[in-house]
Amino acid sequence: MKSSSALHLALGDAGEQKALGFLQRRGYRILDRNVRAGGVELDLVVRRGRVLAFVEVKTRSSQRAGLPELAVNSRKQYRLTHGAEAWLRTHRHVGLRPRFDVIACEVSGFRTSQERWAIRHFKDAFEAYGDGASF
Repeated sequence: MKSSSALHLALGDAGEQKALGFLQRRGYRILDRNVRAGGVELDLVVRRGRVLAFVEVKTRSSQRAGLPELAVNSRKQYRLTHGAEAWLRTHRHVGLRPRFDVIACEVSGFRTSQERWAIRHFKDAFEAYGDGASF
């Protein structure tokens, strides 16, 4: 039997994989995945047209801890802003409009034949924290 920590990591990985496919089917090009910038892990950095989105993916198999999108609180938003600014300092982005998206994934019956996923995409989920110089 796997530990709850291993199951939690597998759930997070599965959610990111689902989010990745969801975005690709909608015409987003994946630029980076699970990249560290400014001491922060950015789940997905994607582009579609002139939009450059930093996407935080949250996955839950129950609502005991609340809706997944609610886990992207002000502290998390601050950290993601810091990471995005660091990423922007080292990557070409002239003419692109950066934004922060959240993808909430909920799964029932994880790793069973009854597995069902619900995915919600929150575009422009929050504004940059701090001075937002790169935004």
